[in-house]
Amino acid sequence: MELTQTSWVLAVLGAVAVGMAKGGLSMMSMISVPIMALTMSPVVAAGILLPVYVISDIGGLIAFRRAFDWPTLITLLPGAVAGIALGWATAHAVDDAAIMLIIGLIGAVFALNALIRPQMGGARGPRWGAGSFWGALAGYTSFVSHSGVPPYQIYVQPMQMQSRVFAGTTTVFFTIVNAVKLIPYYFLGQLNPANLRISAMLILPALGGLMLGLWLLRVIPQALFYKIITWALLLISLRLIWTGWVGL
Repeated sequence: MELTQTSWVLAVLGAVAVGMAKGGLSMMSMISVPIMALTMSPVVAAGILLPVYVISDIGGLIAFRRAFDWPTLITLLPGAVAGIALGWATAHAVDDAAIMLIIGLIGAVFALNALIRPQMGGARGPRWGAGSFWGALAGYTSFVSHSGVPPYQIYVQPMQMQSRVFAGTTTVFFTIVNAVKLIPYYFLGQLNPANLRISAMLILPALGGLMLGLWLLRVIPQALFYKIITWALLLISLRLIWTGWVGL
């Protein structure tokens, strides 16, 4: 496919957002597909961006190779793989707009609760039941539109991890999720040569976004970090609600 000049500008912005997410600002990934979807199909945008995610994941793994929480990942990953499998099995039967609306509502309620009642008790630890549920929802929504961050964050944010460990755990989780997604995306025809050529041109902007995200993570205090990602979750969730409502 051929992109217009406007489409290229939006695609570069989407790639930078992907890189910033892999640099620790996880909520930035939520705007990548919506930005590109302003001038192209969301399905095409997701297909173009998946290889960019995978390459950026490598940089994120290098940056956070010593800063992640395995017990949390272990409770999340089985459900995430099951969610991806469900997304693949229902790829031609599910209304993406309805999924966006539901996930937007969940994320908005969580963010508002965290902002209105910030002191809701002590930090929670990993739990198999909750981890499996939110992991499955994160895997499913990540498969549909690379929007798995709100369900993931609902489960992980109450653990009150140190900001770098939070970012590293997020990076490792979505690195594995994105690698698994390559299989169904390939068989669904979204990794075709035309899309891959565009993906290759977006890798450099994504790596620039990765460096920017790492720098911002170092200079932002931890309390401010959590406030920023909570507000980001709210804003993105409102965007998903609007998109889903209009789509329905």
